Amino acid sequence: MPLVPANQPQLIRSSQKDEYYQKNLTNNANELFHTFAGSRHWLQWRKEIELLSDLTYYVLTTLSGYQTLGEEYVSIIQVDPSHRRIPSQMRRTALILFHTFVPYLLDKVLICVENELEAEAPQTSRTWSPLSHVRLWIQRAVGMLTESQRKALVPIVFALQQGITLLYRLHVAVFYITGAFYHIGKRATGVSYLRVGHVSGDDPWIRNSYRLLGALSLLQLGITLTLQFNNLRQRQRARQQWKQHRNLLPSLQVSQSSSRSSRCILCLEERRNTSCTPCGHLFCWECITEWCNTKSECPLCREKFQPHRLVFLRNYN
Repeated sequence: MPLVPANQPQLIRSSQKDEYYQKNLTNNANELFHTFAGSRHWLQWRKEIELLSDLTYYVLTTLSGYQTLGEEYVSIIQVDPSHRRIPSQMRRTALILFHTFVPYLLDKVLICVENELEAEAPQTSRTWSPLSHVRLWIQRAVGMLTESQRKALVPIVFALQQGITLLYRLHVAVFYITGAFYHIGKRATGVSYLRVGHVSGDDPWIRNSYRLLGALSLLQLGITLTLQFNNLRQRQRARQQWKQHRNLLPSLQVSQSSSRSSRCILCLEERRNTSCTPCGHLFCWECITEWCNTKSECPLCREKFQPHRLVFLRNYN
């Protein structure tokens, strides 16, 4: 029986079918756990339930030497890099771990590091979790850092979180162009697919259309990166302007009988170093620049603007 490599449509349909059955299994597990343990425990363990459901699905199929429901649906089989043998049990185990446990671990660790870096005081958790020892190790490591080092690591952690998402998008774009390894775990372990049963030649138009889709995906990814770098530069410029003006002398104090319109709605105090947004609303310079670090919009009217468009009103009374 002739065997040829699986094409992009088969790999995508197989993955979508597997995701459908995994989602059903996860939903049933969530409903069962929620019924017996309650909402509070379900919110605490929902990520672990999803991980356990995915592991169960792949242990009963891939690790046991069977096709997944998605692979059976499109009649494809896994093969090792030689394209002559099915993957060994060790290779299949590594594939399952790369595909399920590694993304879970990365997400948990990065969130834990981010929370510890932004916390003003060490956080103590009274509830046990699978990563309790990892969390304690992260707390000790963060506790040894100075305040400036912690502030410098916050954007690095954020960049890592965004970088993982961009890596997935880049990998999918490469898959559209090359036609192999739809998942990063399969690329890492060298597991590919062959078609069985009715085999016909690939339509060149299909492969060319997927290559075009991959090129467009790479173009979109490049535009996204450019916009993110531009936003990062604008935030850094806003921070530099804040540092430049944060030590300026306060504006002239108005009398106690002044109207509430002279107050900053962010700090609810008399405005210091009055600054104006493009939409015409007034705030303290320190307050509005700090606000722009998280939201590039006016706190009053929600009009979008870039932080570099803020105007510091000198000699404003």
